[in-house]
Amino acid sequence: MSTPDTAHRDTIGPVLGRTPSGLFILTACGPDGAETGMLASWVQQASFEPPTMTVAVNRKRYINDWMSTGAAIALNLLGETQKSLLGHFGRGFDPGAPAFTGLEIVRTPRGCPALSASPGWLEGRITGRLDAGDHFVYTVELTAAGSNSALETEKPWVHIRKSGFNY
Repeated sequence: MSTPDTAHRDTIGPVLGRTPSGLFILTACGPDGAETGMLASWVQQASFEPPTMTVAVNRKRYINDWMSTGAAIALNLLGETQKSLLGHFGRGFDPGAPAFTGLEIVRTPRGCPALSASPGWLEGRITGRLDAGDHFVYTVELTAAGSNSALETEKPWVHIRKSGFNY
C-alpha cells in the first residue's frame, strides 16, 4: 500500500478531510447470537436500482469477520443532536461486549438491532467487498427501512475532518 509523501499529505489531507460524510451506527449480528454496533462515517449511496450503499470498515475491526456476502446489517442515521450515541459507539466494543445496554432497540425484518432513537435506519444485505488499503469497502443492497418523527425534524449529523489522513 503506497502512502503520499509529506508534500502530498500536506496538500491532499486538508481537501480530503473537508469531504463531508454522514455519521451512522452500523449494527450487525454475528455468530451464536452475538450483536454489536460501531460508528461508521464513510457511508455513501452508490446505486438507485437496486438501492445500494457503500460502507467502509477499518480492516482491524472484528466485525469484518461477520460481514460476508449475504449477511444482514443495519445503518442507523445519527442526528446532529445525538452526541450520546456518538459517545456510546465511538470507540467500538470488544468481541462479546454488550453494545446495546441502556438503549432501546427494534428489530429489522432480518433481525438486526436498530436504534429506536435513530431518526431512521436502513437494513441491507452485503453483496460485495473491496480491499481498499486499511479499510474494506462493502456494498450493501438495501432491503428495508424504518424511521420515526425525528426524520422530518432532525438534521443528519455531517462529519468534516481537519485532515483526510485520520478520523
